[in-house]
Amino acid sequence: MTIFEQMSAGHYYDASHPDLLALRQEARQHMQVFNQELDVTKRTDLLKTWLGKTGENCLIETGFSCDYGKNIFLGENFFANFNCTFLDVCPITIGDDAMIGPNVQFLTPLHPLDADERVTGVEYGKPITIGDKVWIGGGATILAGVTLGNRVVIGAGSVVTKSFDEDNIVLAGNPARVIKRLT
Repeated sequence: MTIFEQMSAGHYYDASHPDLLALRQEARQHMQVFNQELDVTKRTDLLKTWLGKTGENCLIETGFSCDYGKNIFLGENFFANFNCTFLDVCPITIGDDAMIGPNVQFLTPLHPLDADERVTGVEYGKPITIGDKVWIGGGATILAGVTLGNRVVIGAGSVVTKSFDEDNIVLAGNPARVIKRLT
């Protein structure tokens, strides 16, 4: 198993491993080109060759940041507004017809709680999986290990700290909780 596969699977890994440093440097080069490109069609084409998977119709506005890109899997008709962050040490999978507001963060990395272990640089992560037809309001944060169903709405500024198995719900707050069920 490569260090990238080990990391992606959620095992402990050393973030300073040379192979991971090289992959992050490659991602930064992709980000620089992507974020300077003004032509929407060219930006979409860049995403299709860089990310793990995208649908045919995929639009991410500039200011996009990620760790690797290779662990981002986006469905059809995906839209993300300005300044979104995808820390993809583990897979981030988002279904079809998703709308992501500006400044949204998807954070898969985790660090040991024990300070002595944490300062060694060892890390691990948990994937994020989000269903179809999800709308995530601006400034929301989705934490490692979260799974969300279909047709979920997340209020602006919310912090989603745990999974919600239900479809057709509105989540809001810090930590996010169900505030409404949709019909």
